[in-house]
Amino acid sequence: MSLAPRVVLVHRTTEYEELVAHHGTHGQAAFFLSSRGRDIGELADRHRRTRAALAEVTAAIPLTWRQSRVERRDLDRFLFAPEDVVIVVGQDGLVANVAKYLSGQPVLGVDTDPGRNPGVLVRHRPSEAARLLPVADREVVELTMVEAVADDTQRLLALNEIYLGAAGHQTARYRLGLDDDGGVAEAQASSGVLVGTGTGATGWLRSVWRERGAELRLPGPAEERLLWFVREAWPSPATGTSLVAGELTASARLRLTVESERLIAFGDGMEGDALELTWGQSVRVGVCRERLRLVG
Repeated sequence: MSLAPRVVLVHRTTEYEELVAHHGTHGQAAFFLSSRGRDIGELADRHRRTRAALAEVTAAIPLTWRQSRVERRDLDRFLFAPEDVVIVVGQDGLVANVAKYLSGQPVLGVDTDPGRNPGVLVRHRPSEAARLLPVADREVVELTMVEAVADDTQRLLALNEIYLGAAGHQTARYRLGLDDDGGVAEAQASSGVLVGTGTGATGWLRSVWRERGAELRLPGPAEERLLWFVREAWPSPATGTSLVAGELTASARLRLTVESERLIAFGDGMEGDALELTWGQSVRVGVCRERLRLVG
């Protein structure tokens, strides 16, 4: 007999909860915020809306289905099963945070604060959850992801972008090239390399793209194409600036060989879950074979 489906509810601690935990009481947190010209009432209201959304989505899950909850900071320790249905209750960034840990499970994004969030990835309201479950008959959009694979088999996935550079964003030294260039690489010193997807084209990638004159066409979220940019490349007798931007199609790979004592690679802003790279190591970045399956 097959098991009932399991719904995994992904959420994150609210700013209100973090403040109260840090300061001890609501009153002390309110005093701290007021000293900085802020009103705790706004945070408390958003907290209540988030908790109400979680409760409404939970109530919409069929009684015969299994349920689990996982907080954002615990995602790297949570084991997703192939048959799971993942419901992300929160902001767009939370969908990006969970994407790297999945392997084809459908994701339903629920917006806890409509009008405040862009709603690119959290496309649904809490009241729609009952109608959308089960998700088997729903339209699913497959979004392209980016991956970085190091020569020691470390692997990192991201939905928006991967950053490679020095911890703290100081000057990074490395050699950069493309796999299809026959091994030709350029020594560079910069504040890092950014490789992004069409989903990431609404955030960090877009800001860099705009600064560069928008000569490259931004990819669509489902398009198997990435853009990459070197941030603030520094010309010197030992380092060049001829390879500072480009695109990667499905089979292409950007290759970076470390020439610093230590570099890192992290995805979607999660610096705490990064690849550690030491001098002489190489890492290849390109389109990921896995895709995020987002319920439309």
